[in-house]
Amino acid sequence: MAASKGSWEQQRGRGGPGRGRAGGPAGAERGARPGQSGGPGRGRAGGPARAERGPRAAGWGRARRGGVGGAVPPPQEQGAPVPSLGVRSLPIPWFRTASATRPKAGVPGRARGDGKGLLTGGARAGGPRRTLTPGASPAESGPGPRRPHVPGGARRCQALGQRPRSGSEGKAGINGSGGGRGPERGGARCQRPGAGWAAGPAGTGVCQTSPFTFGLNPKGAGRGRGRGQGSFPGPLSYDRGSTFNVLVGKGQLIAGMDKALVGMCVNERRFVKIPPQLAYGSEGVPDVIPPDSVLHFDVLLMDLWNSEDQVQVHTYFKPANCSRTIQVSDFVRYHYNGTFLDGTLFDSSHNRMKTYDTYVGIGWLIPGMDRGLLGMCVGEKRIITIPPFLAYGEEGDGKDIPGQASLVFDVALLDLHNPKDGVAVESTFLPRDCERRSRAGDFLRYHYNASLLDGTLFDSSYARNRTFDTYIGQGYVIAGMDEGLLGVCIGERRRIVIPPHLAYGEEGRGNIPGSAVLVFDIHVVDFHNPSDSVQVTSRYKPDNCSVLSKKGDYLKYHYNASLMDGTRLDSTLSLGKTYNIVLGSGQVVLGMDMGLRDMCVGEKRTVVIPPHLGYGEAGVAGEVPGSAVLVFDIELLDLVSGLPEGYMFIWNDEVSPNLFEEIDKDGNGEVLLEEFSEYIHAQVAAGKGRLAPGFEAAVIVQSMFTNQDRDGDGRVTAEEFKLKDQEARHDEL
Repeated sequence: MAASKGSWEQQRGRGGPGRGRAGGPAGAERGARPGQSGGPGRGRAGGPARAERGPRAAGWGRARRGGVGGAVPPPQEQGAPVPSLGVRSLPIPWFRTASATRPKAGVPGRARGDGKGLLTGGARAGGPRRTLTPGASPAESGPGPRRPHVPGGARRCQALGQRPRSGSEGKAGINGSGGGRGPERGGARCQRPGAGWAAGPAGTGVCQTSPFTFGLNPKGAGRGRGRGQGSFPGPLSYDRGSTFNVLVGKGQLIAGMDKALVGMCVNERRFVKIPPQLAYGSEGVPDVIPPDSVLHFDVLLMDLWNSEDQVQVHTYFKPANCSRTIQVSDFVRYHYNGTFLDGTLFDSSHNRMKTYDTYVGIGWLIPGMDRGLLGMCVGEKRIITIPPFLAYGEEGDGKDIPGQASLVFDVALLDLHNPKDGVAVESTFLPRDCERRSRAGDFLRYHYNASLLDGTLFDSSYARNRTFDTYIGQGYVIAGMDEGLLGVCIGERRRIVIPPHLAYGEEGRGNIPGSAVLVFDIHVVDFHNPSDSVQVTSRYKPDNCSVLSKKGDYLKYHYNASLMDGTRLDSTLSLGKTYNIVLGSGQVVLGMDMGLRDMCVGEKRTVVIPPHLGYGEAGVAGEVPGSAVLVFDIELLDLVSGLPEGYMFIWNDEVSPNLFEEIDKDGNGEVLLEEFSEYIHAQVAAGKGRLAPGFEAAVIVQSMFTNQDRDGDGRVTAEEFKLKDQEARHDEL
């Protein structure tokens, strides 16, 4: 379901490269948060500049922040001595004082036509104007220690800093507030070099020659915009809290500064000494720069880019297994550190301890980030360097990112999926014998390790030392697992990859992040269906197999008991004695009772018992897991035929017609337990009768006497005494 504009705007990002455009593609995948707090969500109306605000067909729209202009002079011209121009490059500092760091507070101001700052165009609109008095140092204190930059965050001097390239003048008028080109810019004609300051009505200015030939712009039309020739810079860019943004080699600077900036790289610091013939000459600037003044500048280069620049991608780690990469319309989760070219950090998802989650290639990110993420695989780490016209453009983001800023993102991709993805199943081990595969309605027991796509483990049944037991295909587990467990064999190992829309969605659960792809490595221990019965497979039968076991028979057998995955549970062979039962008497689980029937001595069987005919959901604590399918390998060693059903004692000969009198030896008309027991044991010893096998004789005799003692007074009278055929309800003589 498409996200509503209101809900998106409530989740707008701050500082990151996201667009956060109201309204997304219909049916957008759950879990997409186009502008999470602190993430690279792109702003809405009045927010970050779009790509079209970069270089335009007619040239530069505005003087870009830190832009490099001017053609590279030929080698002989670069190496030729400059008359009295002094340039001393200091070692690139690793840190600087707070006064030298990039200011972040407030929106970058617009150039004032009458502002007298060192870096015109960096002053805030309506901010205080500073005047450099003749003879004063252009910098009260040089740039102090600088903070270290992120490796790879700044453009390398060797690669980029030594190649200033030609720029082009923009429609907005680099040297004026209007859009005109040629001698009349911003509504004012250059009267003569070094004519001093002049203020005119709105939209006008008097051009002059100055170290930074910036012009007036009474309107304050924008940062680095509307500069006419002639205005002289004021004292310190640091005091204004804004860098100076200019094209090099395009006539925006005095000749000496144009030459001195060529070949600088980001974070390089130079002391520049400019003789008057390359500055303001013999006329100077009235009330500001005396005639024939040598000017000194302490310059620290913060940023540089060119209209021909594109997004730069440097992969510094790539996993060996990179089976899938980001494509347009994929949804990704990644961590990032966002810095400027000089290494200053402006945002970090790591600090928020939360990934940034977004679609790629559909306009939810700034164009440079959209391009820079394409082709990444999970686990890959990249440095993505984005020029301002593919980032936040001339205006910045209004908070932490100034206008015309190149951005560097150190990105680690954690997760990747597409809304069209289904469950991916890979069988990592398949048993040789797979007689049956799971289907909907089966009950499974399996172990698993559960992790995120980057390998982070979030759950494991092994850690609990207990399988996960569930029905499949009936909604007891997440939809992706329901699907991934179909068609498995007992003993099979699978990797099941589940996209978030078939898992826990955009909200996540517990320690599972929202919009997370889940990876389950499972091992199927067993499964069964509630309709299953006991499965008996005869592995060996002797030639003479005529006497078969039945209910009431006394059996002696050996067995090995295990789970379906082969885990041994118990064995009579290890105990060195047989297991003896009366079949059908409830001495074993119902499934075993069923599995032992119709078996002859010497036969060997495998009996598979489902849990509902075994130990059920509870199992046997410490011995048999709950809901476990049991496997018994059985060998029947002995069989003693039992008595007919319902009998505990039978006569081998004819029954005496005077049976009661024979038992009642004292002739008092009553039979006590001692008399009854003595008589029965005597008959068994003489071979005249037989007790039911498999039970203690005393217990059987006691039960027989209790059945005859109808009134329960401990004595059996002649009236109470009856044979089995005379009283079918009792197991008696």
